[in-house]
Amino acid sequence: MSKIAAIQMASGPVVQGNLMQAARLIKKAAKQGADMVVLPESFAIMGYTEEERVAIAEEAGQGFIQDTLSQLAVSFGIWIVAGTIPLKTNNPKKSTASSIMFDDQGKQVARYDKIHLFDVILDGDDATYHESKTTVAGSEIVVVETPFGKIGMSICYDLRFPKLYRQLIEQGVEILLIPSAFTELTGKAHWEPLLRARAIENLCYVVAPAQGGYHVNGKTTYGNSMMIDYWGRVCAVSSKGSHVITMNIDLKAQHQVRKNFPVLEHRKL
Repeated sequence: MSKIAAIQMASGPVVQGNLMQAARLIKKAAKQGADMVVLPESFAIMGYTEEERVAIAEEAGQGFIQDTLSQLAVSFGIWIVAGTIPLKTNNPKKSTASSIMFDDQGKQVARYDKIHLFDVILDGDDATYHESKTTVAGSEIVVVETPFGKIGMSICYDLRFPKLYRQLIEQGVEILLIPSAFTELTGKAHWEPLLRARAIENLCYVVAPAQGGYHVNGKTTYGNSMMIDYWGRVCAVSSKGSHVITMNIDLKAQHQVRKNFPVLEHRKL
């Protein structure tokens, strides 16, 4: 049995400050016995504009943010998943939103670029979001073999597209990672139902660290980071602010449920 931690933050516009906070929380997770820790979306920067995120974009495989996480993985002997790190693209006005997985030796073992981009108008929040203006969307699903189970990677708005997760499940995924930064409005309405649905319909563990709190750019994120098991039970949840929550991963129990309740084998369409 292994243990995975989800970290919740309320990141701001200063990268170094955010990384110091992430390091403190990773250390806390390691002390609690976590084998892997997953950071939320945009953990390194929540700026006043999306252009600030593009401005700090790093080359794939190197840069201050990536180097820092690699060193933390080695220092604490823990796997780390960076919720999203902006990486450079051929377009200087756009970056990727890349979730990067580091093993306990500090090596980058996987990278997933967010496929579904958040281009919406929220009337109740009096806000317009146009993520595609500064972000290049990914196109490939990513499944990773780890000592803790077969992991499928995704990010935030991806949560609303169940066909993505069904494709991950078809590759044998046992754990879904969904680092996020849900708005207060959409979080209250949809966060928990969507997370539990992805867990239930796929008989899969769900690890969903989130941004949670008031940010200096004036936005408020919903928080409520969640850890959910393969039966849809919420095993851990946080409130606002900075938190570490954990969940034990019991693959033997999960496989027994999948055997006894073979919904994944009963699909007709």
